[in-house]
Parts: sequence; C-alpha cells; structure tokens
Amino acid sequence: MKTLAKESEGLKIKRKMPQGFFWGNSVSSMQTEGAWNIDGKGPSVYDVRPATANTSDWTTAIDEYHRYEEDLDLLKAMNMNMYRIQISWSRVNPTGDGDFNAAGIAYYDRLVDAMLQRGITPMICLYHFDMPLALAKKENGFISRKTVVAFVRFAKKIIDHFAERVKYWLTFNEQNLYFTSTAFRISGYLKGKRTLTEMYTIFHHTILAHAMITDYLHQKYPALKIGGMTAYTGVYPASCNPHDIMAVRKLQEFQYDNLNEIFANGHYSPEVLQFIHEKQLDCDLKAADLALIAATKVDFLAFSYYRSEVLSASKLSAETPPNLYAETATVDNQFLQANDWGWTIDPLGFRNILTMLYNRYQLPVFPVENGIGLRESWNGEDMIADEQRIAYHREHIKALKDAIFIDGAKVLGYLGWGLIDIPSSQGDMEKRYGAVYVDRGNHELRTLQRVPKKSFYWFKSLLEKNGDEL
Repeated sequence: MKTLAKESEGLKIKRKMPQGFFWGNSVSSMQTEGAWNIDGKGPSVYDVRPATANTSDWTTAIDEYHRYEEDLDLLKAMNMNMYRIQISWSRVNPTGDGDFNAAGIAYYDRLVDAMLQRGITPMICLYHFDMPLALAKKENGFISRKTVVAFVRFAKKIIDHFAERVKYWLTFNEQNLYFTSTAFRISGYLKGKRTLTEMYTIFHHTILAHAMITDYLHQKYPALKIGGMTAYTGVYPASCNPHDIMAVRKLQEFQYDNLNEIFANGHYSPEVLQFIHEKQLDCDLKAADLALIAATKVDFLAFSYYRSEVLSASKLSAETPPNLYAETATVDNQFLQANDWGWTIDPLGFRNILTMLYNRYQLPVFPVENGIGLRESWNGEDMIADEQRIAYHREHIKALKDAIFIDGAKVLGYLGWGLIDIPSSQGDMEKRYGAVYVDRGNHELRTLQRVPKKSFYWFKSLLEKNGDEL
C-alpha cells in the first residue's frame, strides 16, 4: 500500500497548475507602511504602542509608504501576480467615524495603480487589527454597535472607490481570532474586565459587520468577489483517548467550523448557540442579526496557515470555554520539527485543511498567508542562504498541489506572508518571514535596504513557469 508521502511521487502525469492561479504576498498596513503621522493620517491603537526589549514600535515599519514602487518591483521580479494589502482605516478616516482624508485615499490610489501597471492583481482586506485610536477611545472598539456602523460606512466608501480596479476583497483578517483572548488586543478594546460575554459580543459584532459588508458588495457589485478569513491551525488529539478526541472536536467546532458555517451557509453553529444560551451570555445577538447573516454567503474561503498543534484534554478544566481550549491545553508534537518560536512545520496538515474545507463547503479555498519565521542577519555583502525557508515553502506548495490534483480541491492561489521582511504581528523585526531582507532591527532603523535572499531566486524560478516545475 502506498503511503501519503509516496502518493504524489507515483503519479506519472505531469500536473499543470490552473491558468490564472494567484501567486503572491500578503501584508497589513501597520506592518509595512510606517508614515504613521503624515498626510492627514490619524493614530491607530497600534501607533501608540511602545517598543519593548524584543519588539519595535509601529511608527516606521518598513517604510513602504515611501518605498512601495521598489517593493512592487521586487514582487514582480519574483513573478508574483497578486498582492493582498490592507486599507488603513485611520489613514483614510483619521477618527474612524468622521470626515474622510483625501490624501490617505490618494496613497492607496497610487499603490493599487502601481500594482495594476505591473500586472499584479490587488486584493484588499478592510480590517487588520489597527482600529483608529479616537474611535477606540470613544466606543471601546467592536464592543459597541456604533463601531460596527462606523466600520461599515468606511468599508462602503472604500468598496465604492476601488470597485472598478479591485475584484478580490476580505472583510476581517483572521476573523476567528475575535473568538479568542487575542480579541481584546485587536478589536480596539481599551478598557474592561475582558469577560467571556465581552469576547462573544466582540465576535458577534465583527460577524454582523462582515454580513453587512458582504451583502452591500454583492448587491451593488455582483462581479466582485469577497471572502471570509480564518486563522487556521491544524489540531490533533494527544492520544486516542476519547476525551482528547472530544476536546479536538469541540475546539474545531467553536474555533473554525462555526465561522466557516457563517461564511458559507449563513448560520451560527447550533452547538455555539446552545453554549451562549446555557451560559447566559448576553452578547447582543438579535433575531434581526441572524436574519441578515442568513442572507449572505461568501465567494471563497480564505485562511492563514503556519503550523499545527496538539491538544490534551487532561489540561482542561470544566470551566474552560471550548473556543479557548487551545490557549491552555496544547502539548508538544513529537513527530514534527519547529522553528525558534515553537511553531511546527506541518505541510501535510496544510493539505488536510485545504481538502477538508473544499469537501465540506464546496467553495473555492484560498490560503492567503503561509510562511516561516526565522532569525537571520546580513553582513552587508553575502546573500542570506535561507534554505529552511525554501524547504518550508517547497513542501507546502507540494501539499497544495496534492490537495488540487489528488484530492480534487479547488484552490484559487497561494499567498506567502511577509515575503519582504516586516515586523511580526507582535512587532518583532527579528522574526523574519521574507524572501527579501530589510535592513533594520527592532530598535535600529539602519538603511532599510531591500536585499534578496536565496529564496527570492527560488520563487522567481518556480513561478516563472506557474509553479509547474516543482
């Protein structure tokens, strides 16, 4: 019997990637742009977060605001044909719910036009964690329905402005994170007791905003495509103990399936609704909200994928909500290698998610973030030989091709994360994901020079033939 590892080797037919397949890069504005206080931009909640011993502040990032032409030239040179960006809410509307800033919108006009001139398809994500500070102070972020109204107003403005140039859209980056403790860091929440009710309220309000925006885009611009996005981490049981199996199933239902059911089929998981009822969580969930959610459906399921984890029920207490199981009950995986931050390398887990999502929902799937963080330095002369990064992407792209050609999944593209070095989501510039090195550290800006690594030339060669020669 063939093992899965030998499965694709046994195929003699040459596998041609679909024409129009998207290969590209994915970033957020706070991690790339810098220029935090120029051209009318208002501060975001991230702009005022200070540097720490192991992280940078957010004022400069990699200064793409002034260097986007150079960065787009590098993506083009790698033969990439898509760039997923975020529109900074506070750049185009400094207070979040006030007047729009023409200079901020003009920057994104220049950026999108520069992509199109190079044959790079833009994808726009409307929210990636950096709430306008003024709105966060006023409404405490997505804990308030008024924030939902303000965000939908912003989204409609951006969709109307770019509808003729941008076909692919996302509402929230990694929306299931609003069902975790991270919600209090990324939702504009500034004060409170961080209760479970507040977490569920924040999550529901992001769902409501997503539904309103999706409905607006489909009604007004039926040719455009909008997706819903999860942060997907594969989860395995620590053993065949039924309690471990049950814990994984419940985590899967609350953390992933619930959101994908909302995206694809317009309804909350019955198990999640029962939990809300049983725990008497007053999360502002109204009948009219459920009716609106039921009327919307995404065009594709997007997700980020970096790693997998193992869950042990023995580490759980009876009081732990299922959506928080992974925060207290993960254990090491003895079968997988990991990077310096403990993130496992699991390309087969990537294939499993691609195939499972397509089998279950029959919607195109789109991994819009994938990569590995490594510690790297540059001596000013020699090329960085990032063989581990090449191996990581090679094996994940092979897994993606197996999902397409062996399992029958419909996949729209493959976007790497931060393929030009950027500060990580925690602000750590030394956790590098890029095929291009950026000469700065956490506390020293240095030259900000862009320096291609060995992986840059590997991507360039691979994508020259649409990934077929792998």
